[in-house]
Amino acid sequence: MDSKRPAFVALLGAALLALAVDPALAQGYDSATEDLIRTLNTQLLYAAIPITVLVEGILIYTVWKYRNNEDPLPTKENRRLEITWTVATAIVLLFVGYASYGVMADPYVTTTQQDVESMSDDAVEIEVIGQRYNWKYTYSDQNITNRTTNVVVPANTNIYFKVTSTDWIHAFHVPELGLKQDALPNQHNTIKTKINEQGTYQVYCAEYCGSGHSAMLSEIKVVSQQEYQQFLKENGGGSAGGNSSSNNSTASA
Repeated sequence: MDSKRPAFVALLGAALLALAVDPALAQGYDSATEDLIRTLNTQLLYAAIPITVLVEGILIYTVWKYRNNEDPLPTKENRRLEITWTVATAIVLLFVGYASYGVMADPYVTTTQQDVESMSDDAVEIEVIGQRYNWKYTYSDQNITNRTTNVVVPANTNIYFKVTSTDWIHAFHVPELGLKQDALPNQHNTIKTKINEQGTYQVYCAEYCGSGHSAMLSEIKVVSQQEYQQFLKENGGGSAGGNSSSNNSTASA
């Protein structure tokens, strides 16, 4: 068999698999967080596909070629080959590490206390409180407490969800937005995101918390700035920036 044929088959397989995942790239992402995470996944997928196809292609070719060899000989030392695959592996690992670090260090994926302290005036800060078996939302700078299962936020605005718990461990999880954060008693874990698309997104508890775990659901309703301002006005809040004070009230979203 021509030695170039396995390489051609490997490249052809990689191209076909790349075409298969291309439709996913054409879809828009609902939040900045989801964009970062899914883009990283796609980059790693493109790096993994050629390697997988090449290795499996060589394996299949070798098994087929030597299937009738009754007296196999030990592999001879090939220093050039060993150096080549060692360097290639190092390059792949450097790429994976660099790409992953760039995403994991982004404030939309890992929000630090410094990010919270440097919050812009137009950002929205919401305390998310997990308790058996529901979610409670408080607009921290608006003195609005939402006692229903829904929370209203504006689109294309930085949102800070400060997640905590009143009893035991829960997990605030919004799969469509790429958001997930543990809710721990006496501790606030902050998620920063920016939601691009208006609509309603399902909130789940991703940590088993008792008999009512499956019913611990909620919704995030993303609206325009105008609708959000109207929501604040109707519930006694101030500006969209969240920096004005107002009387404590309960939202009716």
